[in-house]
Amino acid sequence: MTDWSRLRHAYGCAEDIPALLEQIASEPSPEHWSDLWSALCHQGSVYSASFAALPWLAEVAGGDDREQAVSALNLAGAILAGSEQSHGAGGDVRALYAAETETLLALVHAHLRTAPDRTEYTYLLECMLGFEGVMSWSEELAWGLVSEEYAVTCPGCRVHLFIAIGAYGFFSTSSDYALAEHEVETRPLRPVDPAAMAGIGRRLHRIALADGQQELADALTYVFGDATCPDCGTDFSVADRITGDRSAAG
Repeated sequence: MTDWSRLRHAYGCAEDIPALLEQIASEPSPEHWSDLWSALCHQGSVYSASFAALPWLAEVAGGDDREQAVSALNLAGAILAGSEQSHGAGGDVRALYAAETETLLALVHAHLRTAPDRTEYTYLLECMLGFEGVMSWSEELAWGLVSEEYAVTCPGCRVHLFIAIGAYGFFSTSSDYALAEHEVETRPLRPVDPAAMAGIGRRLHRIALADGQQELADALTYVFGDATCPDCGTDFSVADRITGDRSAAG
């Protein structure tokens, strides 16, 4: 039995978490899930109580209500993505919750194949990486693919750049193109040939194709392709800047 009074979340003692879990179980709502996210994964930070919630999240993820299952998978994925943080849980949390993580991984694969849209699919794909311990992408994949824009810094001149991947086109720019009242300077992205993809990029591309997510697979060729800084002309790997900038920030 979990002694929640000995655990901590974003706002202090976690003794209120069981009541919140009961609320979600009896009356699931976006507001209650938001409260749970805020307590257990506040702006990406995790706590001792976060990992204690994994057994409950795995149980909900295995239920018949798809909406609640996906909510549980998303939160569990975000929690495990933060397993290398200083969270106060004690011990190797991935080893302690290996059984739950294995269950969550099997469930996320099942839900990936039946995702109704690209957005849900992308978040579930990121959850998969969190469950697998692919730390470099378990917090980086979805934020740009869903918003169709990554923010990085140029490795040459250090200017802040937008990497557009979607409705606005496929380019790099240092200007706020979405709000600009005039044409901004851009440089086209150079997608990688799928046949030349390697490592995690190749794997994600193949999974997306196998699940019928052609649009996402195409976007991944830009994420793992190359770009040029319009300000100084430096060429760089988009994926390296995404993961490198986030690692430096952490």
